Amino acid sequence: MAEVKILIVDDSRTSKRILRNLLENQGYEVVAEAADGEEGYAKYQEVKPDLVTMDITMPKMDGIESLTLIKQFDPAAKVVMITAAGQKEKMVEALKRGADEFITKPFDPEEVSSIIKRLTQ
Repeated sequence: MAEVKILIVDDSRTSKRILRNLLENQGYEVVAEAADGEEGYAKYQEVKPDLVTMDITMPKMDGIESLTLIKQFDPAAKVVMITAAGQKEKMVEALKRGADEFITKPFDPEEVSSIIKRLTQ
């Protein structure tokens, strides 16, 4: 099986590190990271990952705007939104714009693994 290439988009260094460790421990390849939605969109075009984990709340361009651009660029893109508790409206908005799934912080390794497996098979 080919390695699944993942792009992590999150403005929190800590979240990126935790997610990268979790994904790499599960055998995924993190091909790039971005610190905001704008950079995330640019990196998506550059590395064309199999899946994107996208934080919702970020400076410059939030995750929902970035998700919208990525989906316009590549309608088949797989995007998993990362959300803190209490962001229900934003989650609904992201789903309307094509988000495939949600992962809530703090990360549950089992949940992350099963969602990524399901989306990349």
